Amino acid sequence: MNQSVLKVADLLASAEAECKQISPIVSQLGAGNVEAAYQVQAELTRRGVAAGRRLVGRKVGLTSLAVQQQLGVSEPDFGALFADMEIEHLSSVSTERLIQPRIEAEVALVLDRNLDHPDTTMAELTRAIAFVAPALEIVDSRITDWKISIVDTIADNGSSARYVLGDTFRRISDVDLATCGMAMTRNGDVVSLGAGAACLGHPLKAALWLVRKLAAAGAPLRAGDVVLTGALGPMVSATKGETYEARILGLGSVQVRFG
Repeated sequence: MNQSVLKVADLLASAEAECKQISPIVSQLGAGNVEAAYQVQAELTRRGVAAGRRLVGRKVGLTSLAVQQQLGVSEPDFGALFADMEIEHLSSVSTERLIQPRIEAEVALVLDRNLDHPDTTMAELTRAIAFVAPALEIVDSRITDWKISIVDTIADNGSSARYVLGDTFRRISDVDLATCGMAMTRNGDVVSLGAGAACLGHPLKAALWLVRKLAAAGAPLRAGDVVLTGALGPMVSATKGETYEARILGLGSVQVRFG
């Protein structure tokens, strides 16, 4: 691991600890250097585990083709989920430890078996899903004013910060994830609309991409892991005093308040 990777990891760790924004780090790793960006993310994940944080899953990002085109990439990205990132449904998330949070509605999967193979099939993935649930992901960027490139967001853990799982759990066979509509409200007013098809055409397509990517990298998903499959609609900025609720057809609802 080169010194640039370690330096960027130090910068991002300090920015998160001090809740401050920093300039884009792409210039230090090289434009389009996705490999180095994932090395930074892996280093930060390693440090988290070494400090006692527990890795409980992964999130998929950039599942919108429009956003991929905007960032000049042709595939999604991913980030790590730690146990201390989970916020309970119907509870409050503190804004004191967030910098410039935004929020989006997603479908979450929870696995009940390991997925070790880089050529995992859709059938194998489907059989490995214990249940699906509605979810909210709170994203946050350490990069000033969200002026991010693909390198910035990957290094910065996929711009992930917190997540919320609803308390309604469904079997994968009981819901149509491609056509399920989503409406997210802010203090009762609709601020984001979408559907399962907005996530790479189907949330399971995003999940399968993640399974194969992680298995090929030697860090496969395990039984019990949570997978956030990607946004069903546009993300929106969030501030203190606001309550967000996402309702996903066939899955139920999930809610959090920014306190």
